[in-house]
Amino acid sequence: MTVLHRPERSGEEAQVRAVVEDAFSTDPIVGTLVDRLRDSSDWLDGLSLVAEEDGQIVGHVLFTRGLLDAPQRLVEVLVLSPVSVARRRHGNGIGSALIRYALGELTSRSEPLVFLEGSPTFYGRFGFMPGGQHGFRRPSLRIPEAAFQVYKLSAFEAWMSGTLVYSRVFWDLDCVGLRESQAADPAG
Repeated sequence: MTVLHRPERSGEEAQVRAVVEDAFSTDPIVGTLVDRLRDSSDWLDGLSLVAEEDGQIVGHVLFTRGLLDAPQRLVEVLVLSPVSVARRRHGNGIGSALIRYALGELTSRSEPLVFLEGSPTFYGRFGFMPGGQHGFRRPSLRIPEAAFQVYKLSAFEAWMSGTLVYSRVFWDLDCVGLRESQAADPAG
C-alpha cells in the first residue's frame, strides 16, 4: 500500500477530524481544537497536511501561527499540533513519514521556527531540540521542560529568543500543557 503525503483538500474536514478523534480517543477536545483553529486567524492555508492510503486519510499534522515574544520584536512562528495517526495504522511509520514530509514543505516559508509539545526522543529524530536549552521559554509551566521542543528553519536568526505565545484557541480549550490529573496519568 502506497501512502501519499499532501495538503488537506477542501471537503476533507470531516475525514481529518475523524482521524484526529481516533488518534486522541482519550482526549476528545483535540478534534474541537482542530476545528476551532481552522476557523481562527491563526490558521495557515496549506499547512494542514495529510497521509492518504488507498483513498483514506490515515494521518494528519497541523501547523498554525504562534508568536515568539523576542526582545527585539514579536516574531511569527509555527506551532505543530496536533500530530495524528489512525490507531489501526500506529507503528507503521505513517506519522514519522508525514512529519518528514511536513517539515520539508516548510523550506520556502518565512517563519524561522517550529515549536511543539512532545516526546524529545521521538521528535529529536527529526531535528527538534529542547527549547529551553536554546533560549526559548514555554508558554506555560504546565508544559514539561523536556516536552517543549523547537525546530529551526532557514529564516532563523541568532537574536531570536524569548517566550512562545500560543494561539488563543489553545488557551480557550485548555489545550496547553498537562493538568495535574494528566501528569499523573500520561495516557490522558
